[in-house]
Amino acid sequence: MSKTSARWLLVLGLVIVGFGVGIYLQDLKHQESTKAAWKANRFNVARFNKIMRYAGDMNDQNWASMRDSIGSQLDSLMILRFRKEVDSIKKAKK
Repeated sequence: MSKTSARWLLVLGLVIVGFGVGIYLQDLKHQESTKAAWKANRFNVARFNKIMRYAGDMNDQNWASMRDSIGSQLDSLMILRFRKEVDSIKKAKK
C-alpha cells in the first residue's frame, strides 16, 4: 500500500471517528434537553390543574379576593419583567 492511500485511509478513519463523537455528544445534549422539557411540562400541567381547581372554587362571595390575588400576581410579574429589561439595557450600555 502506498503512502498516499494510507494517508487517505487515516483521514477517512478520523472523519468517521469525528462523526461518531459528534453524534454521541449531540445525543447527550438531546437527552438533557428532553429531561428538562419533561420536567417543565410536568410543572406546567400541575400549575394548570391548580389554576383549574382555583377557578372551579370561585363564586360570588370569594371572587373579589381572588381577583385581587390575581392582580397582585400580575403586578409582580410585570415588575420582574421591567427589572429584567432594565438590567439588559444597562448591560448593553457597558
